[in-house]
Order: sequence, then C-alpha cells, then structure tokens
Amino acid sequence: MHKILSATFIAPNIKRFTIEAPKIALKRKAGQFVIIRIKEYGERIPLTIADSDSQKGTIDIIVQGIGKTTKELNTLQSGDYLTDVVGPLGKPSHIENFGTAVSIGGGVGTAIAYPTAVALKQAGNHTISIIGGRTKEFVILENEMKKVCDEVFVTTDDGSYGKHGFVTDQLKVLIETRKIDFVLAIGPIPMMKAVAEVTREKGIPTVVSLNPIMVDGTGMCGGCRALVDNKTVFVCVDGPEFDAHKVDFKTLMTRNHTYLMEEKISIEDHECSLSKMQPQPVVTN
Repeated sequence: MHKILSATFIAPNIKRFTIEAPKIALKRKAGQFVIIRIKEYGERIPLTIADSDSQKGTIDIIVQGIGKTTKELNTLQSGDYLTDVVGPLGKPSHIENFGTAVSIGGGVGTAIAYPTAVALKQAGNHTISIIGGRTKEFVILENEMKKVCDEVFVTTDDGSYGKHGFVTDQLKVLIETRKIDFVLAIGPIPMMKAVAEVTREKGIPTVVSLNPIMVDGTGMCGGCRALVDNKTVFVCVDGPEFDAHKVDFKTLMTRNHTYLMEEKISIEDHECSLSKMQPQPVVTN
C-alpha cells in the first residue's frame, strides 16, 4: 500500500499526486514511469513520474481523468492509499549536452516532458520549452518549466493565453531563427506526428514518448506493441521514448483506438457512481 500525501487539481480533470514510494524515488530517472492499481482487482495504468524527492521518499504523478480508472483515481484525496505502485519502469531518457534542446509538451504531456527538461538543463543544454494547451486553463507546469528552462513559450489553440496557435507554429519560428540541436515532443499522437514532420526536413534529432495501452509493464503481454523503423517494439520495455522519425504513427493511432468502445461502455456503466465520488476541482496556480 502506498499513501497519498497530497492530491491537488492543477487544471480541469488534471490532478497532481504526491505519493509515498521511497524505493522508487531513490532509483527513478527522467523518462521512467510507474504502473498503478487503485484496488486489488483494478486496472493497471501507466503514469510517468513527473518528479521525485529521494530524501522525503516521494514521487509525483499527474493524472488526466479520461478513462474510467483515471477518473476514479482523481477522486482520491490526501490520506488515501493506492494498492500498487510498481516502478521505476521503462528506459530512462537519453540525456547529453546536445547544445540547444527544445522540450515540447501538449496538454498533460507537459508533465511527462518536465523531468526530461530538468535533466537536459542539468546536462548543460540551453533549454527551451514550448507548452501547449487547448485553452489557458489547460496550460500546466508553466512556473515549474520557467525554473528549469532558459526560455519558455506558451501556445493555446484558441489564443486565450500565450500565442494563438499550435506548438508546431512556435517550433517553426525557433527553427527559422536559430540552430536547434534536439527536440523532445510529448502529447497527443497527432501533435507528436506533426512535430516529427517539422523536424524531419531539417534533420533535427527528435524523440517522442509513446503512451499506448500497457498492461503488465514487462513486455510479456504485448499490449503496447508499436512499429519503429519497421520493427515491432514493446513500448513498456524498449521505450517509452523513440526516434520520432522512425515511428509508424499511423499504426500507433490505430492501436491506440483498439479499446475505445470498451472504455466508453465502462465509463457509461460507472458514470453515476463516479460523478458522486468526484470532488469539485480546485485549481491552484
């Protein structure tokens, strides 16, 4: 059992948890994730470790309530317990001094990009962050990114905050005005694909973090298969980060929609009980 020490909404349906997990906090590196179970017979869900404190023995995860289990997870409060927190899993991010490194986070993907941005800065890179959101309220971790990055740019789809447009628009501006040596992009699959196309023609090394369906986190179930460089990989053990220019995004998008109907039915079956459990979000700046 792992105790939740704090639980705070930072955006609509997006909640930050600090969890007691001393062994994971001691070993985790940027890019790695944990698999969580809320209860004994519950679904296993992969979540990237957004931050950790080895001295306090804690890890932070940021959860967007989309499916049944993540919505249920976001009803938990400080003092509640998680049945399982397994990790750290996956290969750490490849970190070196590239020169000028850009970390791009779309929506909750910013939570996954953040720890790698920290590591890139510690390695001596000039670090730039581009944070994207549908609207202002979905822009997360801006202050945290400003503390670890030399430059931070914010874009919103509707222009309600930062620059009006997509993260790729800002990326194109940067590429046109300076030399970019490395790009990390994490977020919705269409966004990562769009970033890959922008950097491909310029030959800029680009990495994406893939988040398809995972079950066991050990590569045994095969649920997270993806095609990279025309070869089958298991994202949970071979990744989760891969060369963006070698990822078959079309196949990835198809696989990512495999269980949409089952998830829809599951949510509808539990909608009433979940709505009763869900506290009113309190967003902190």
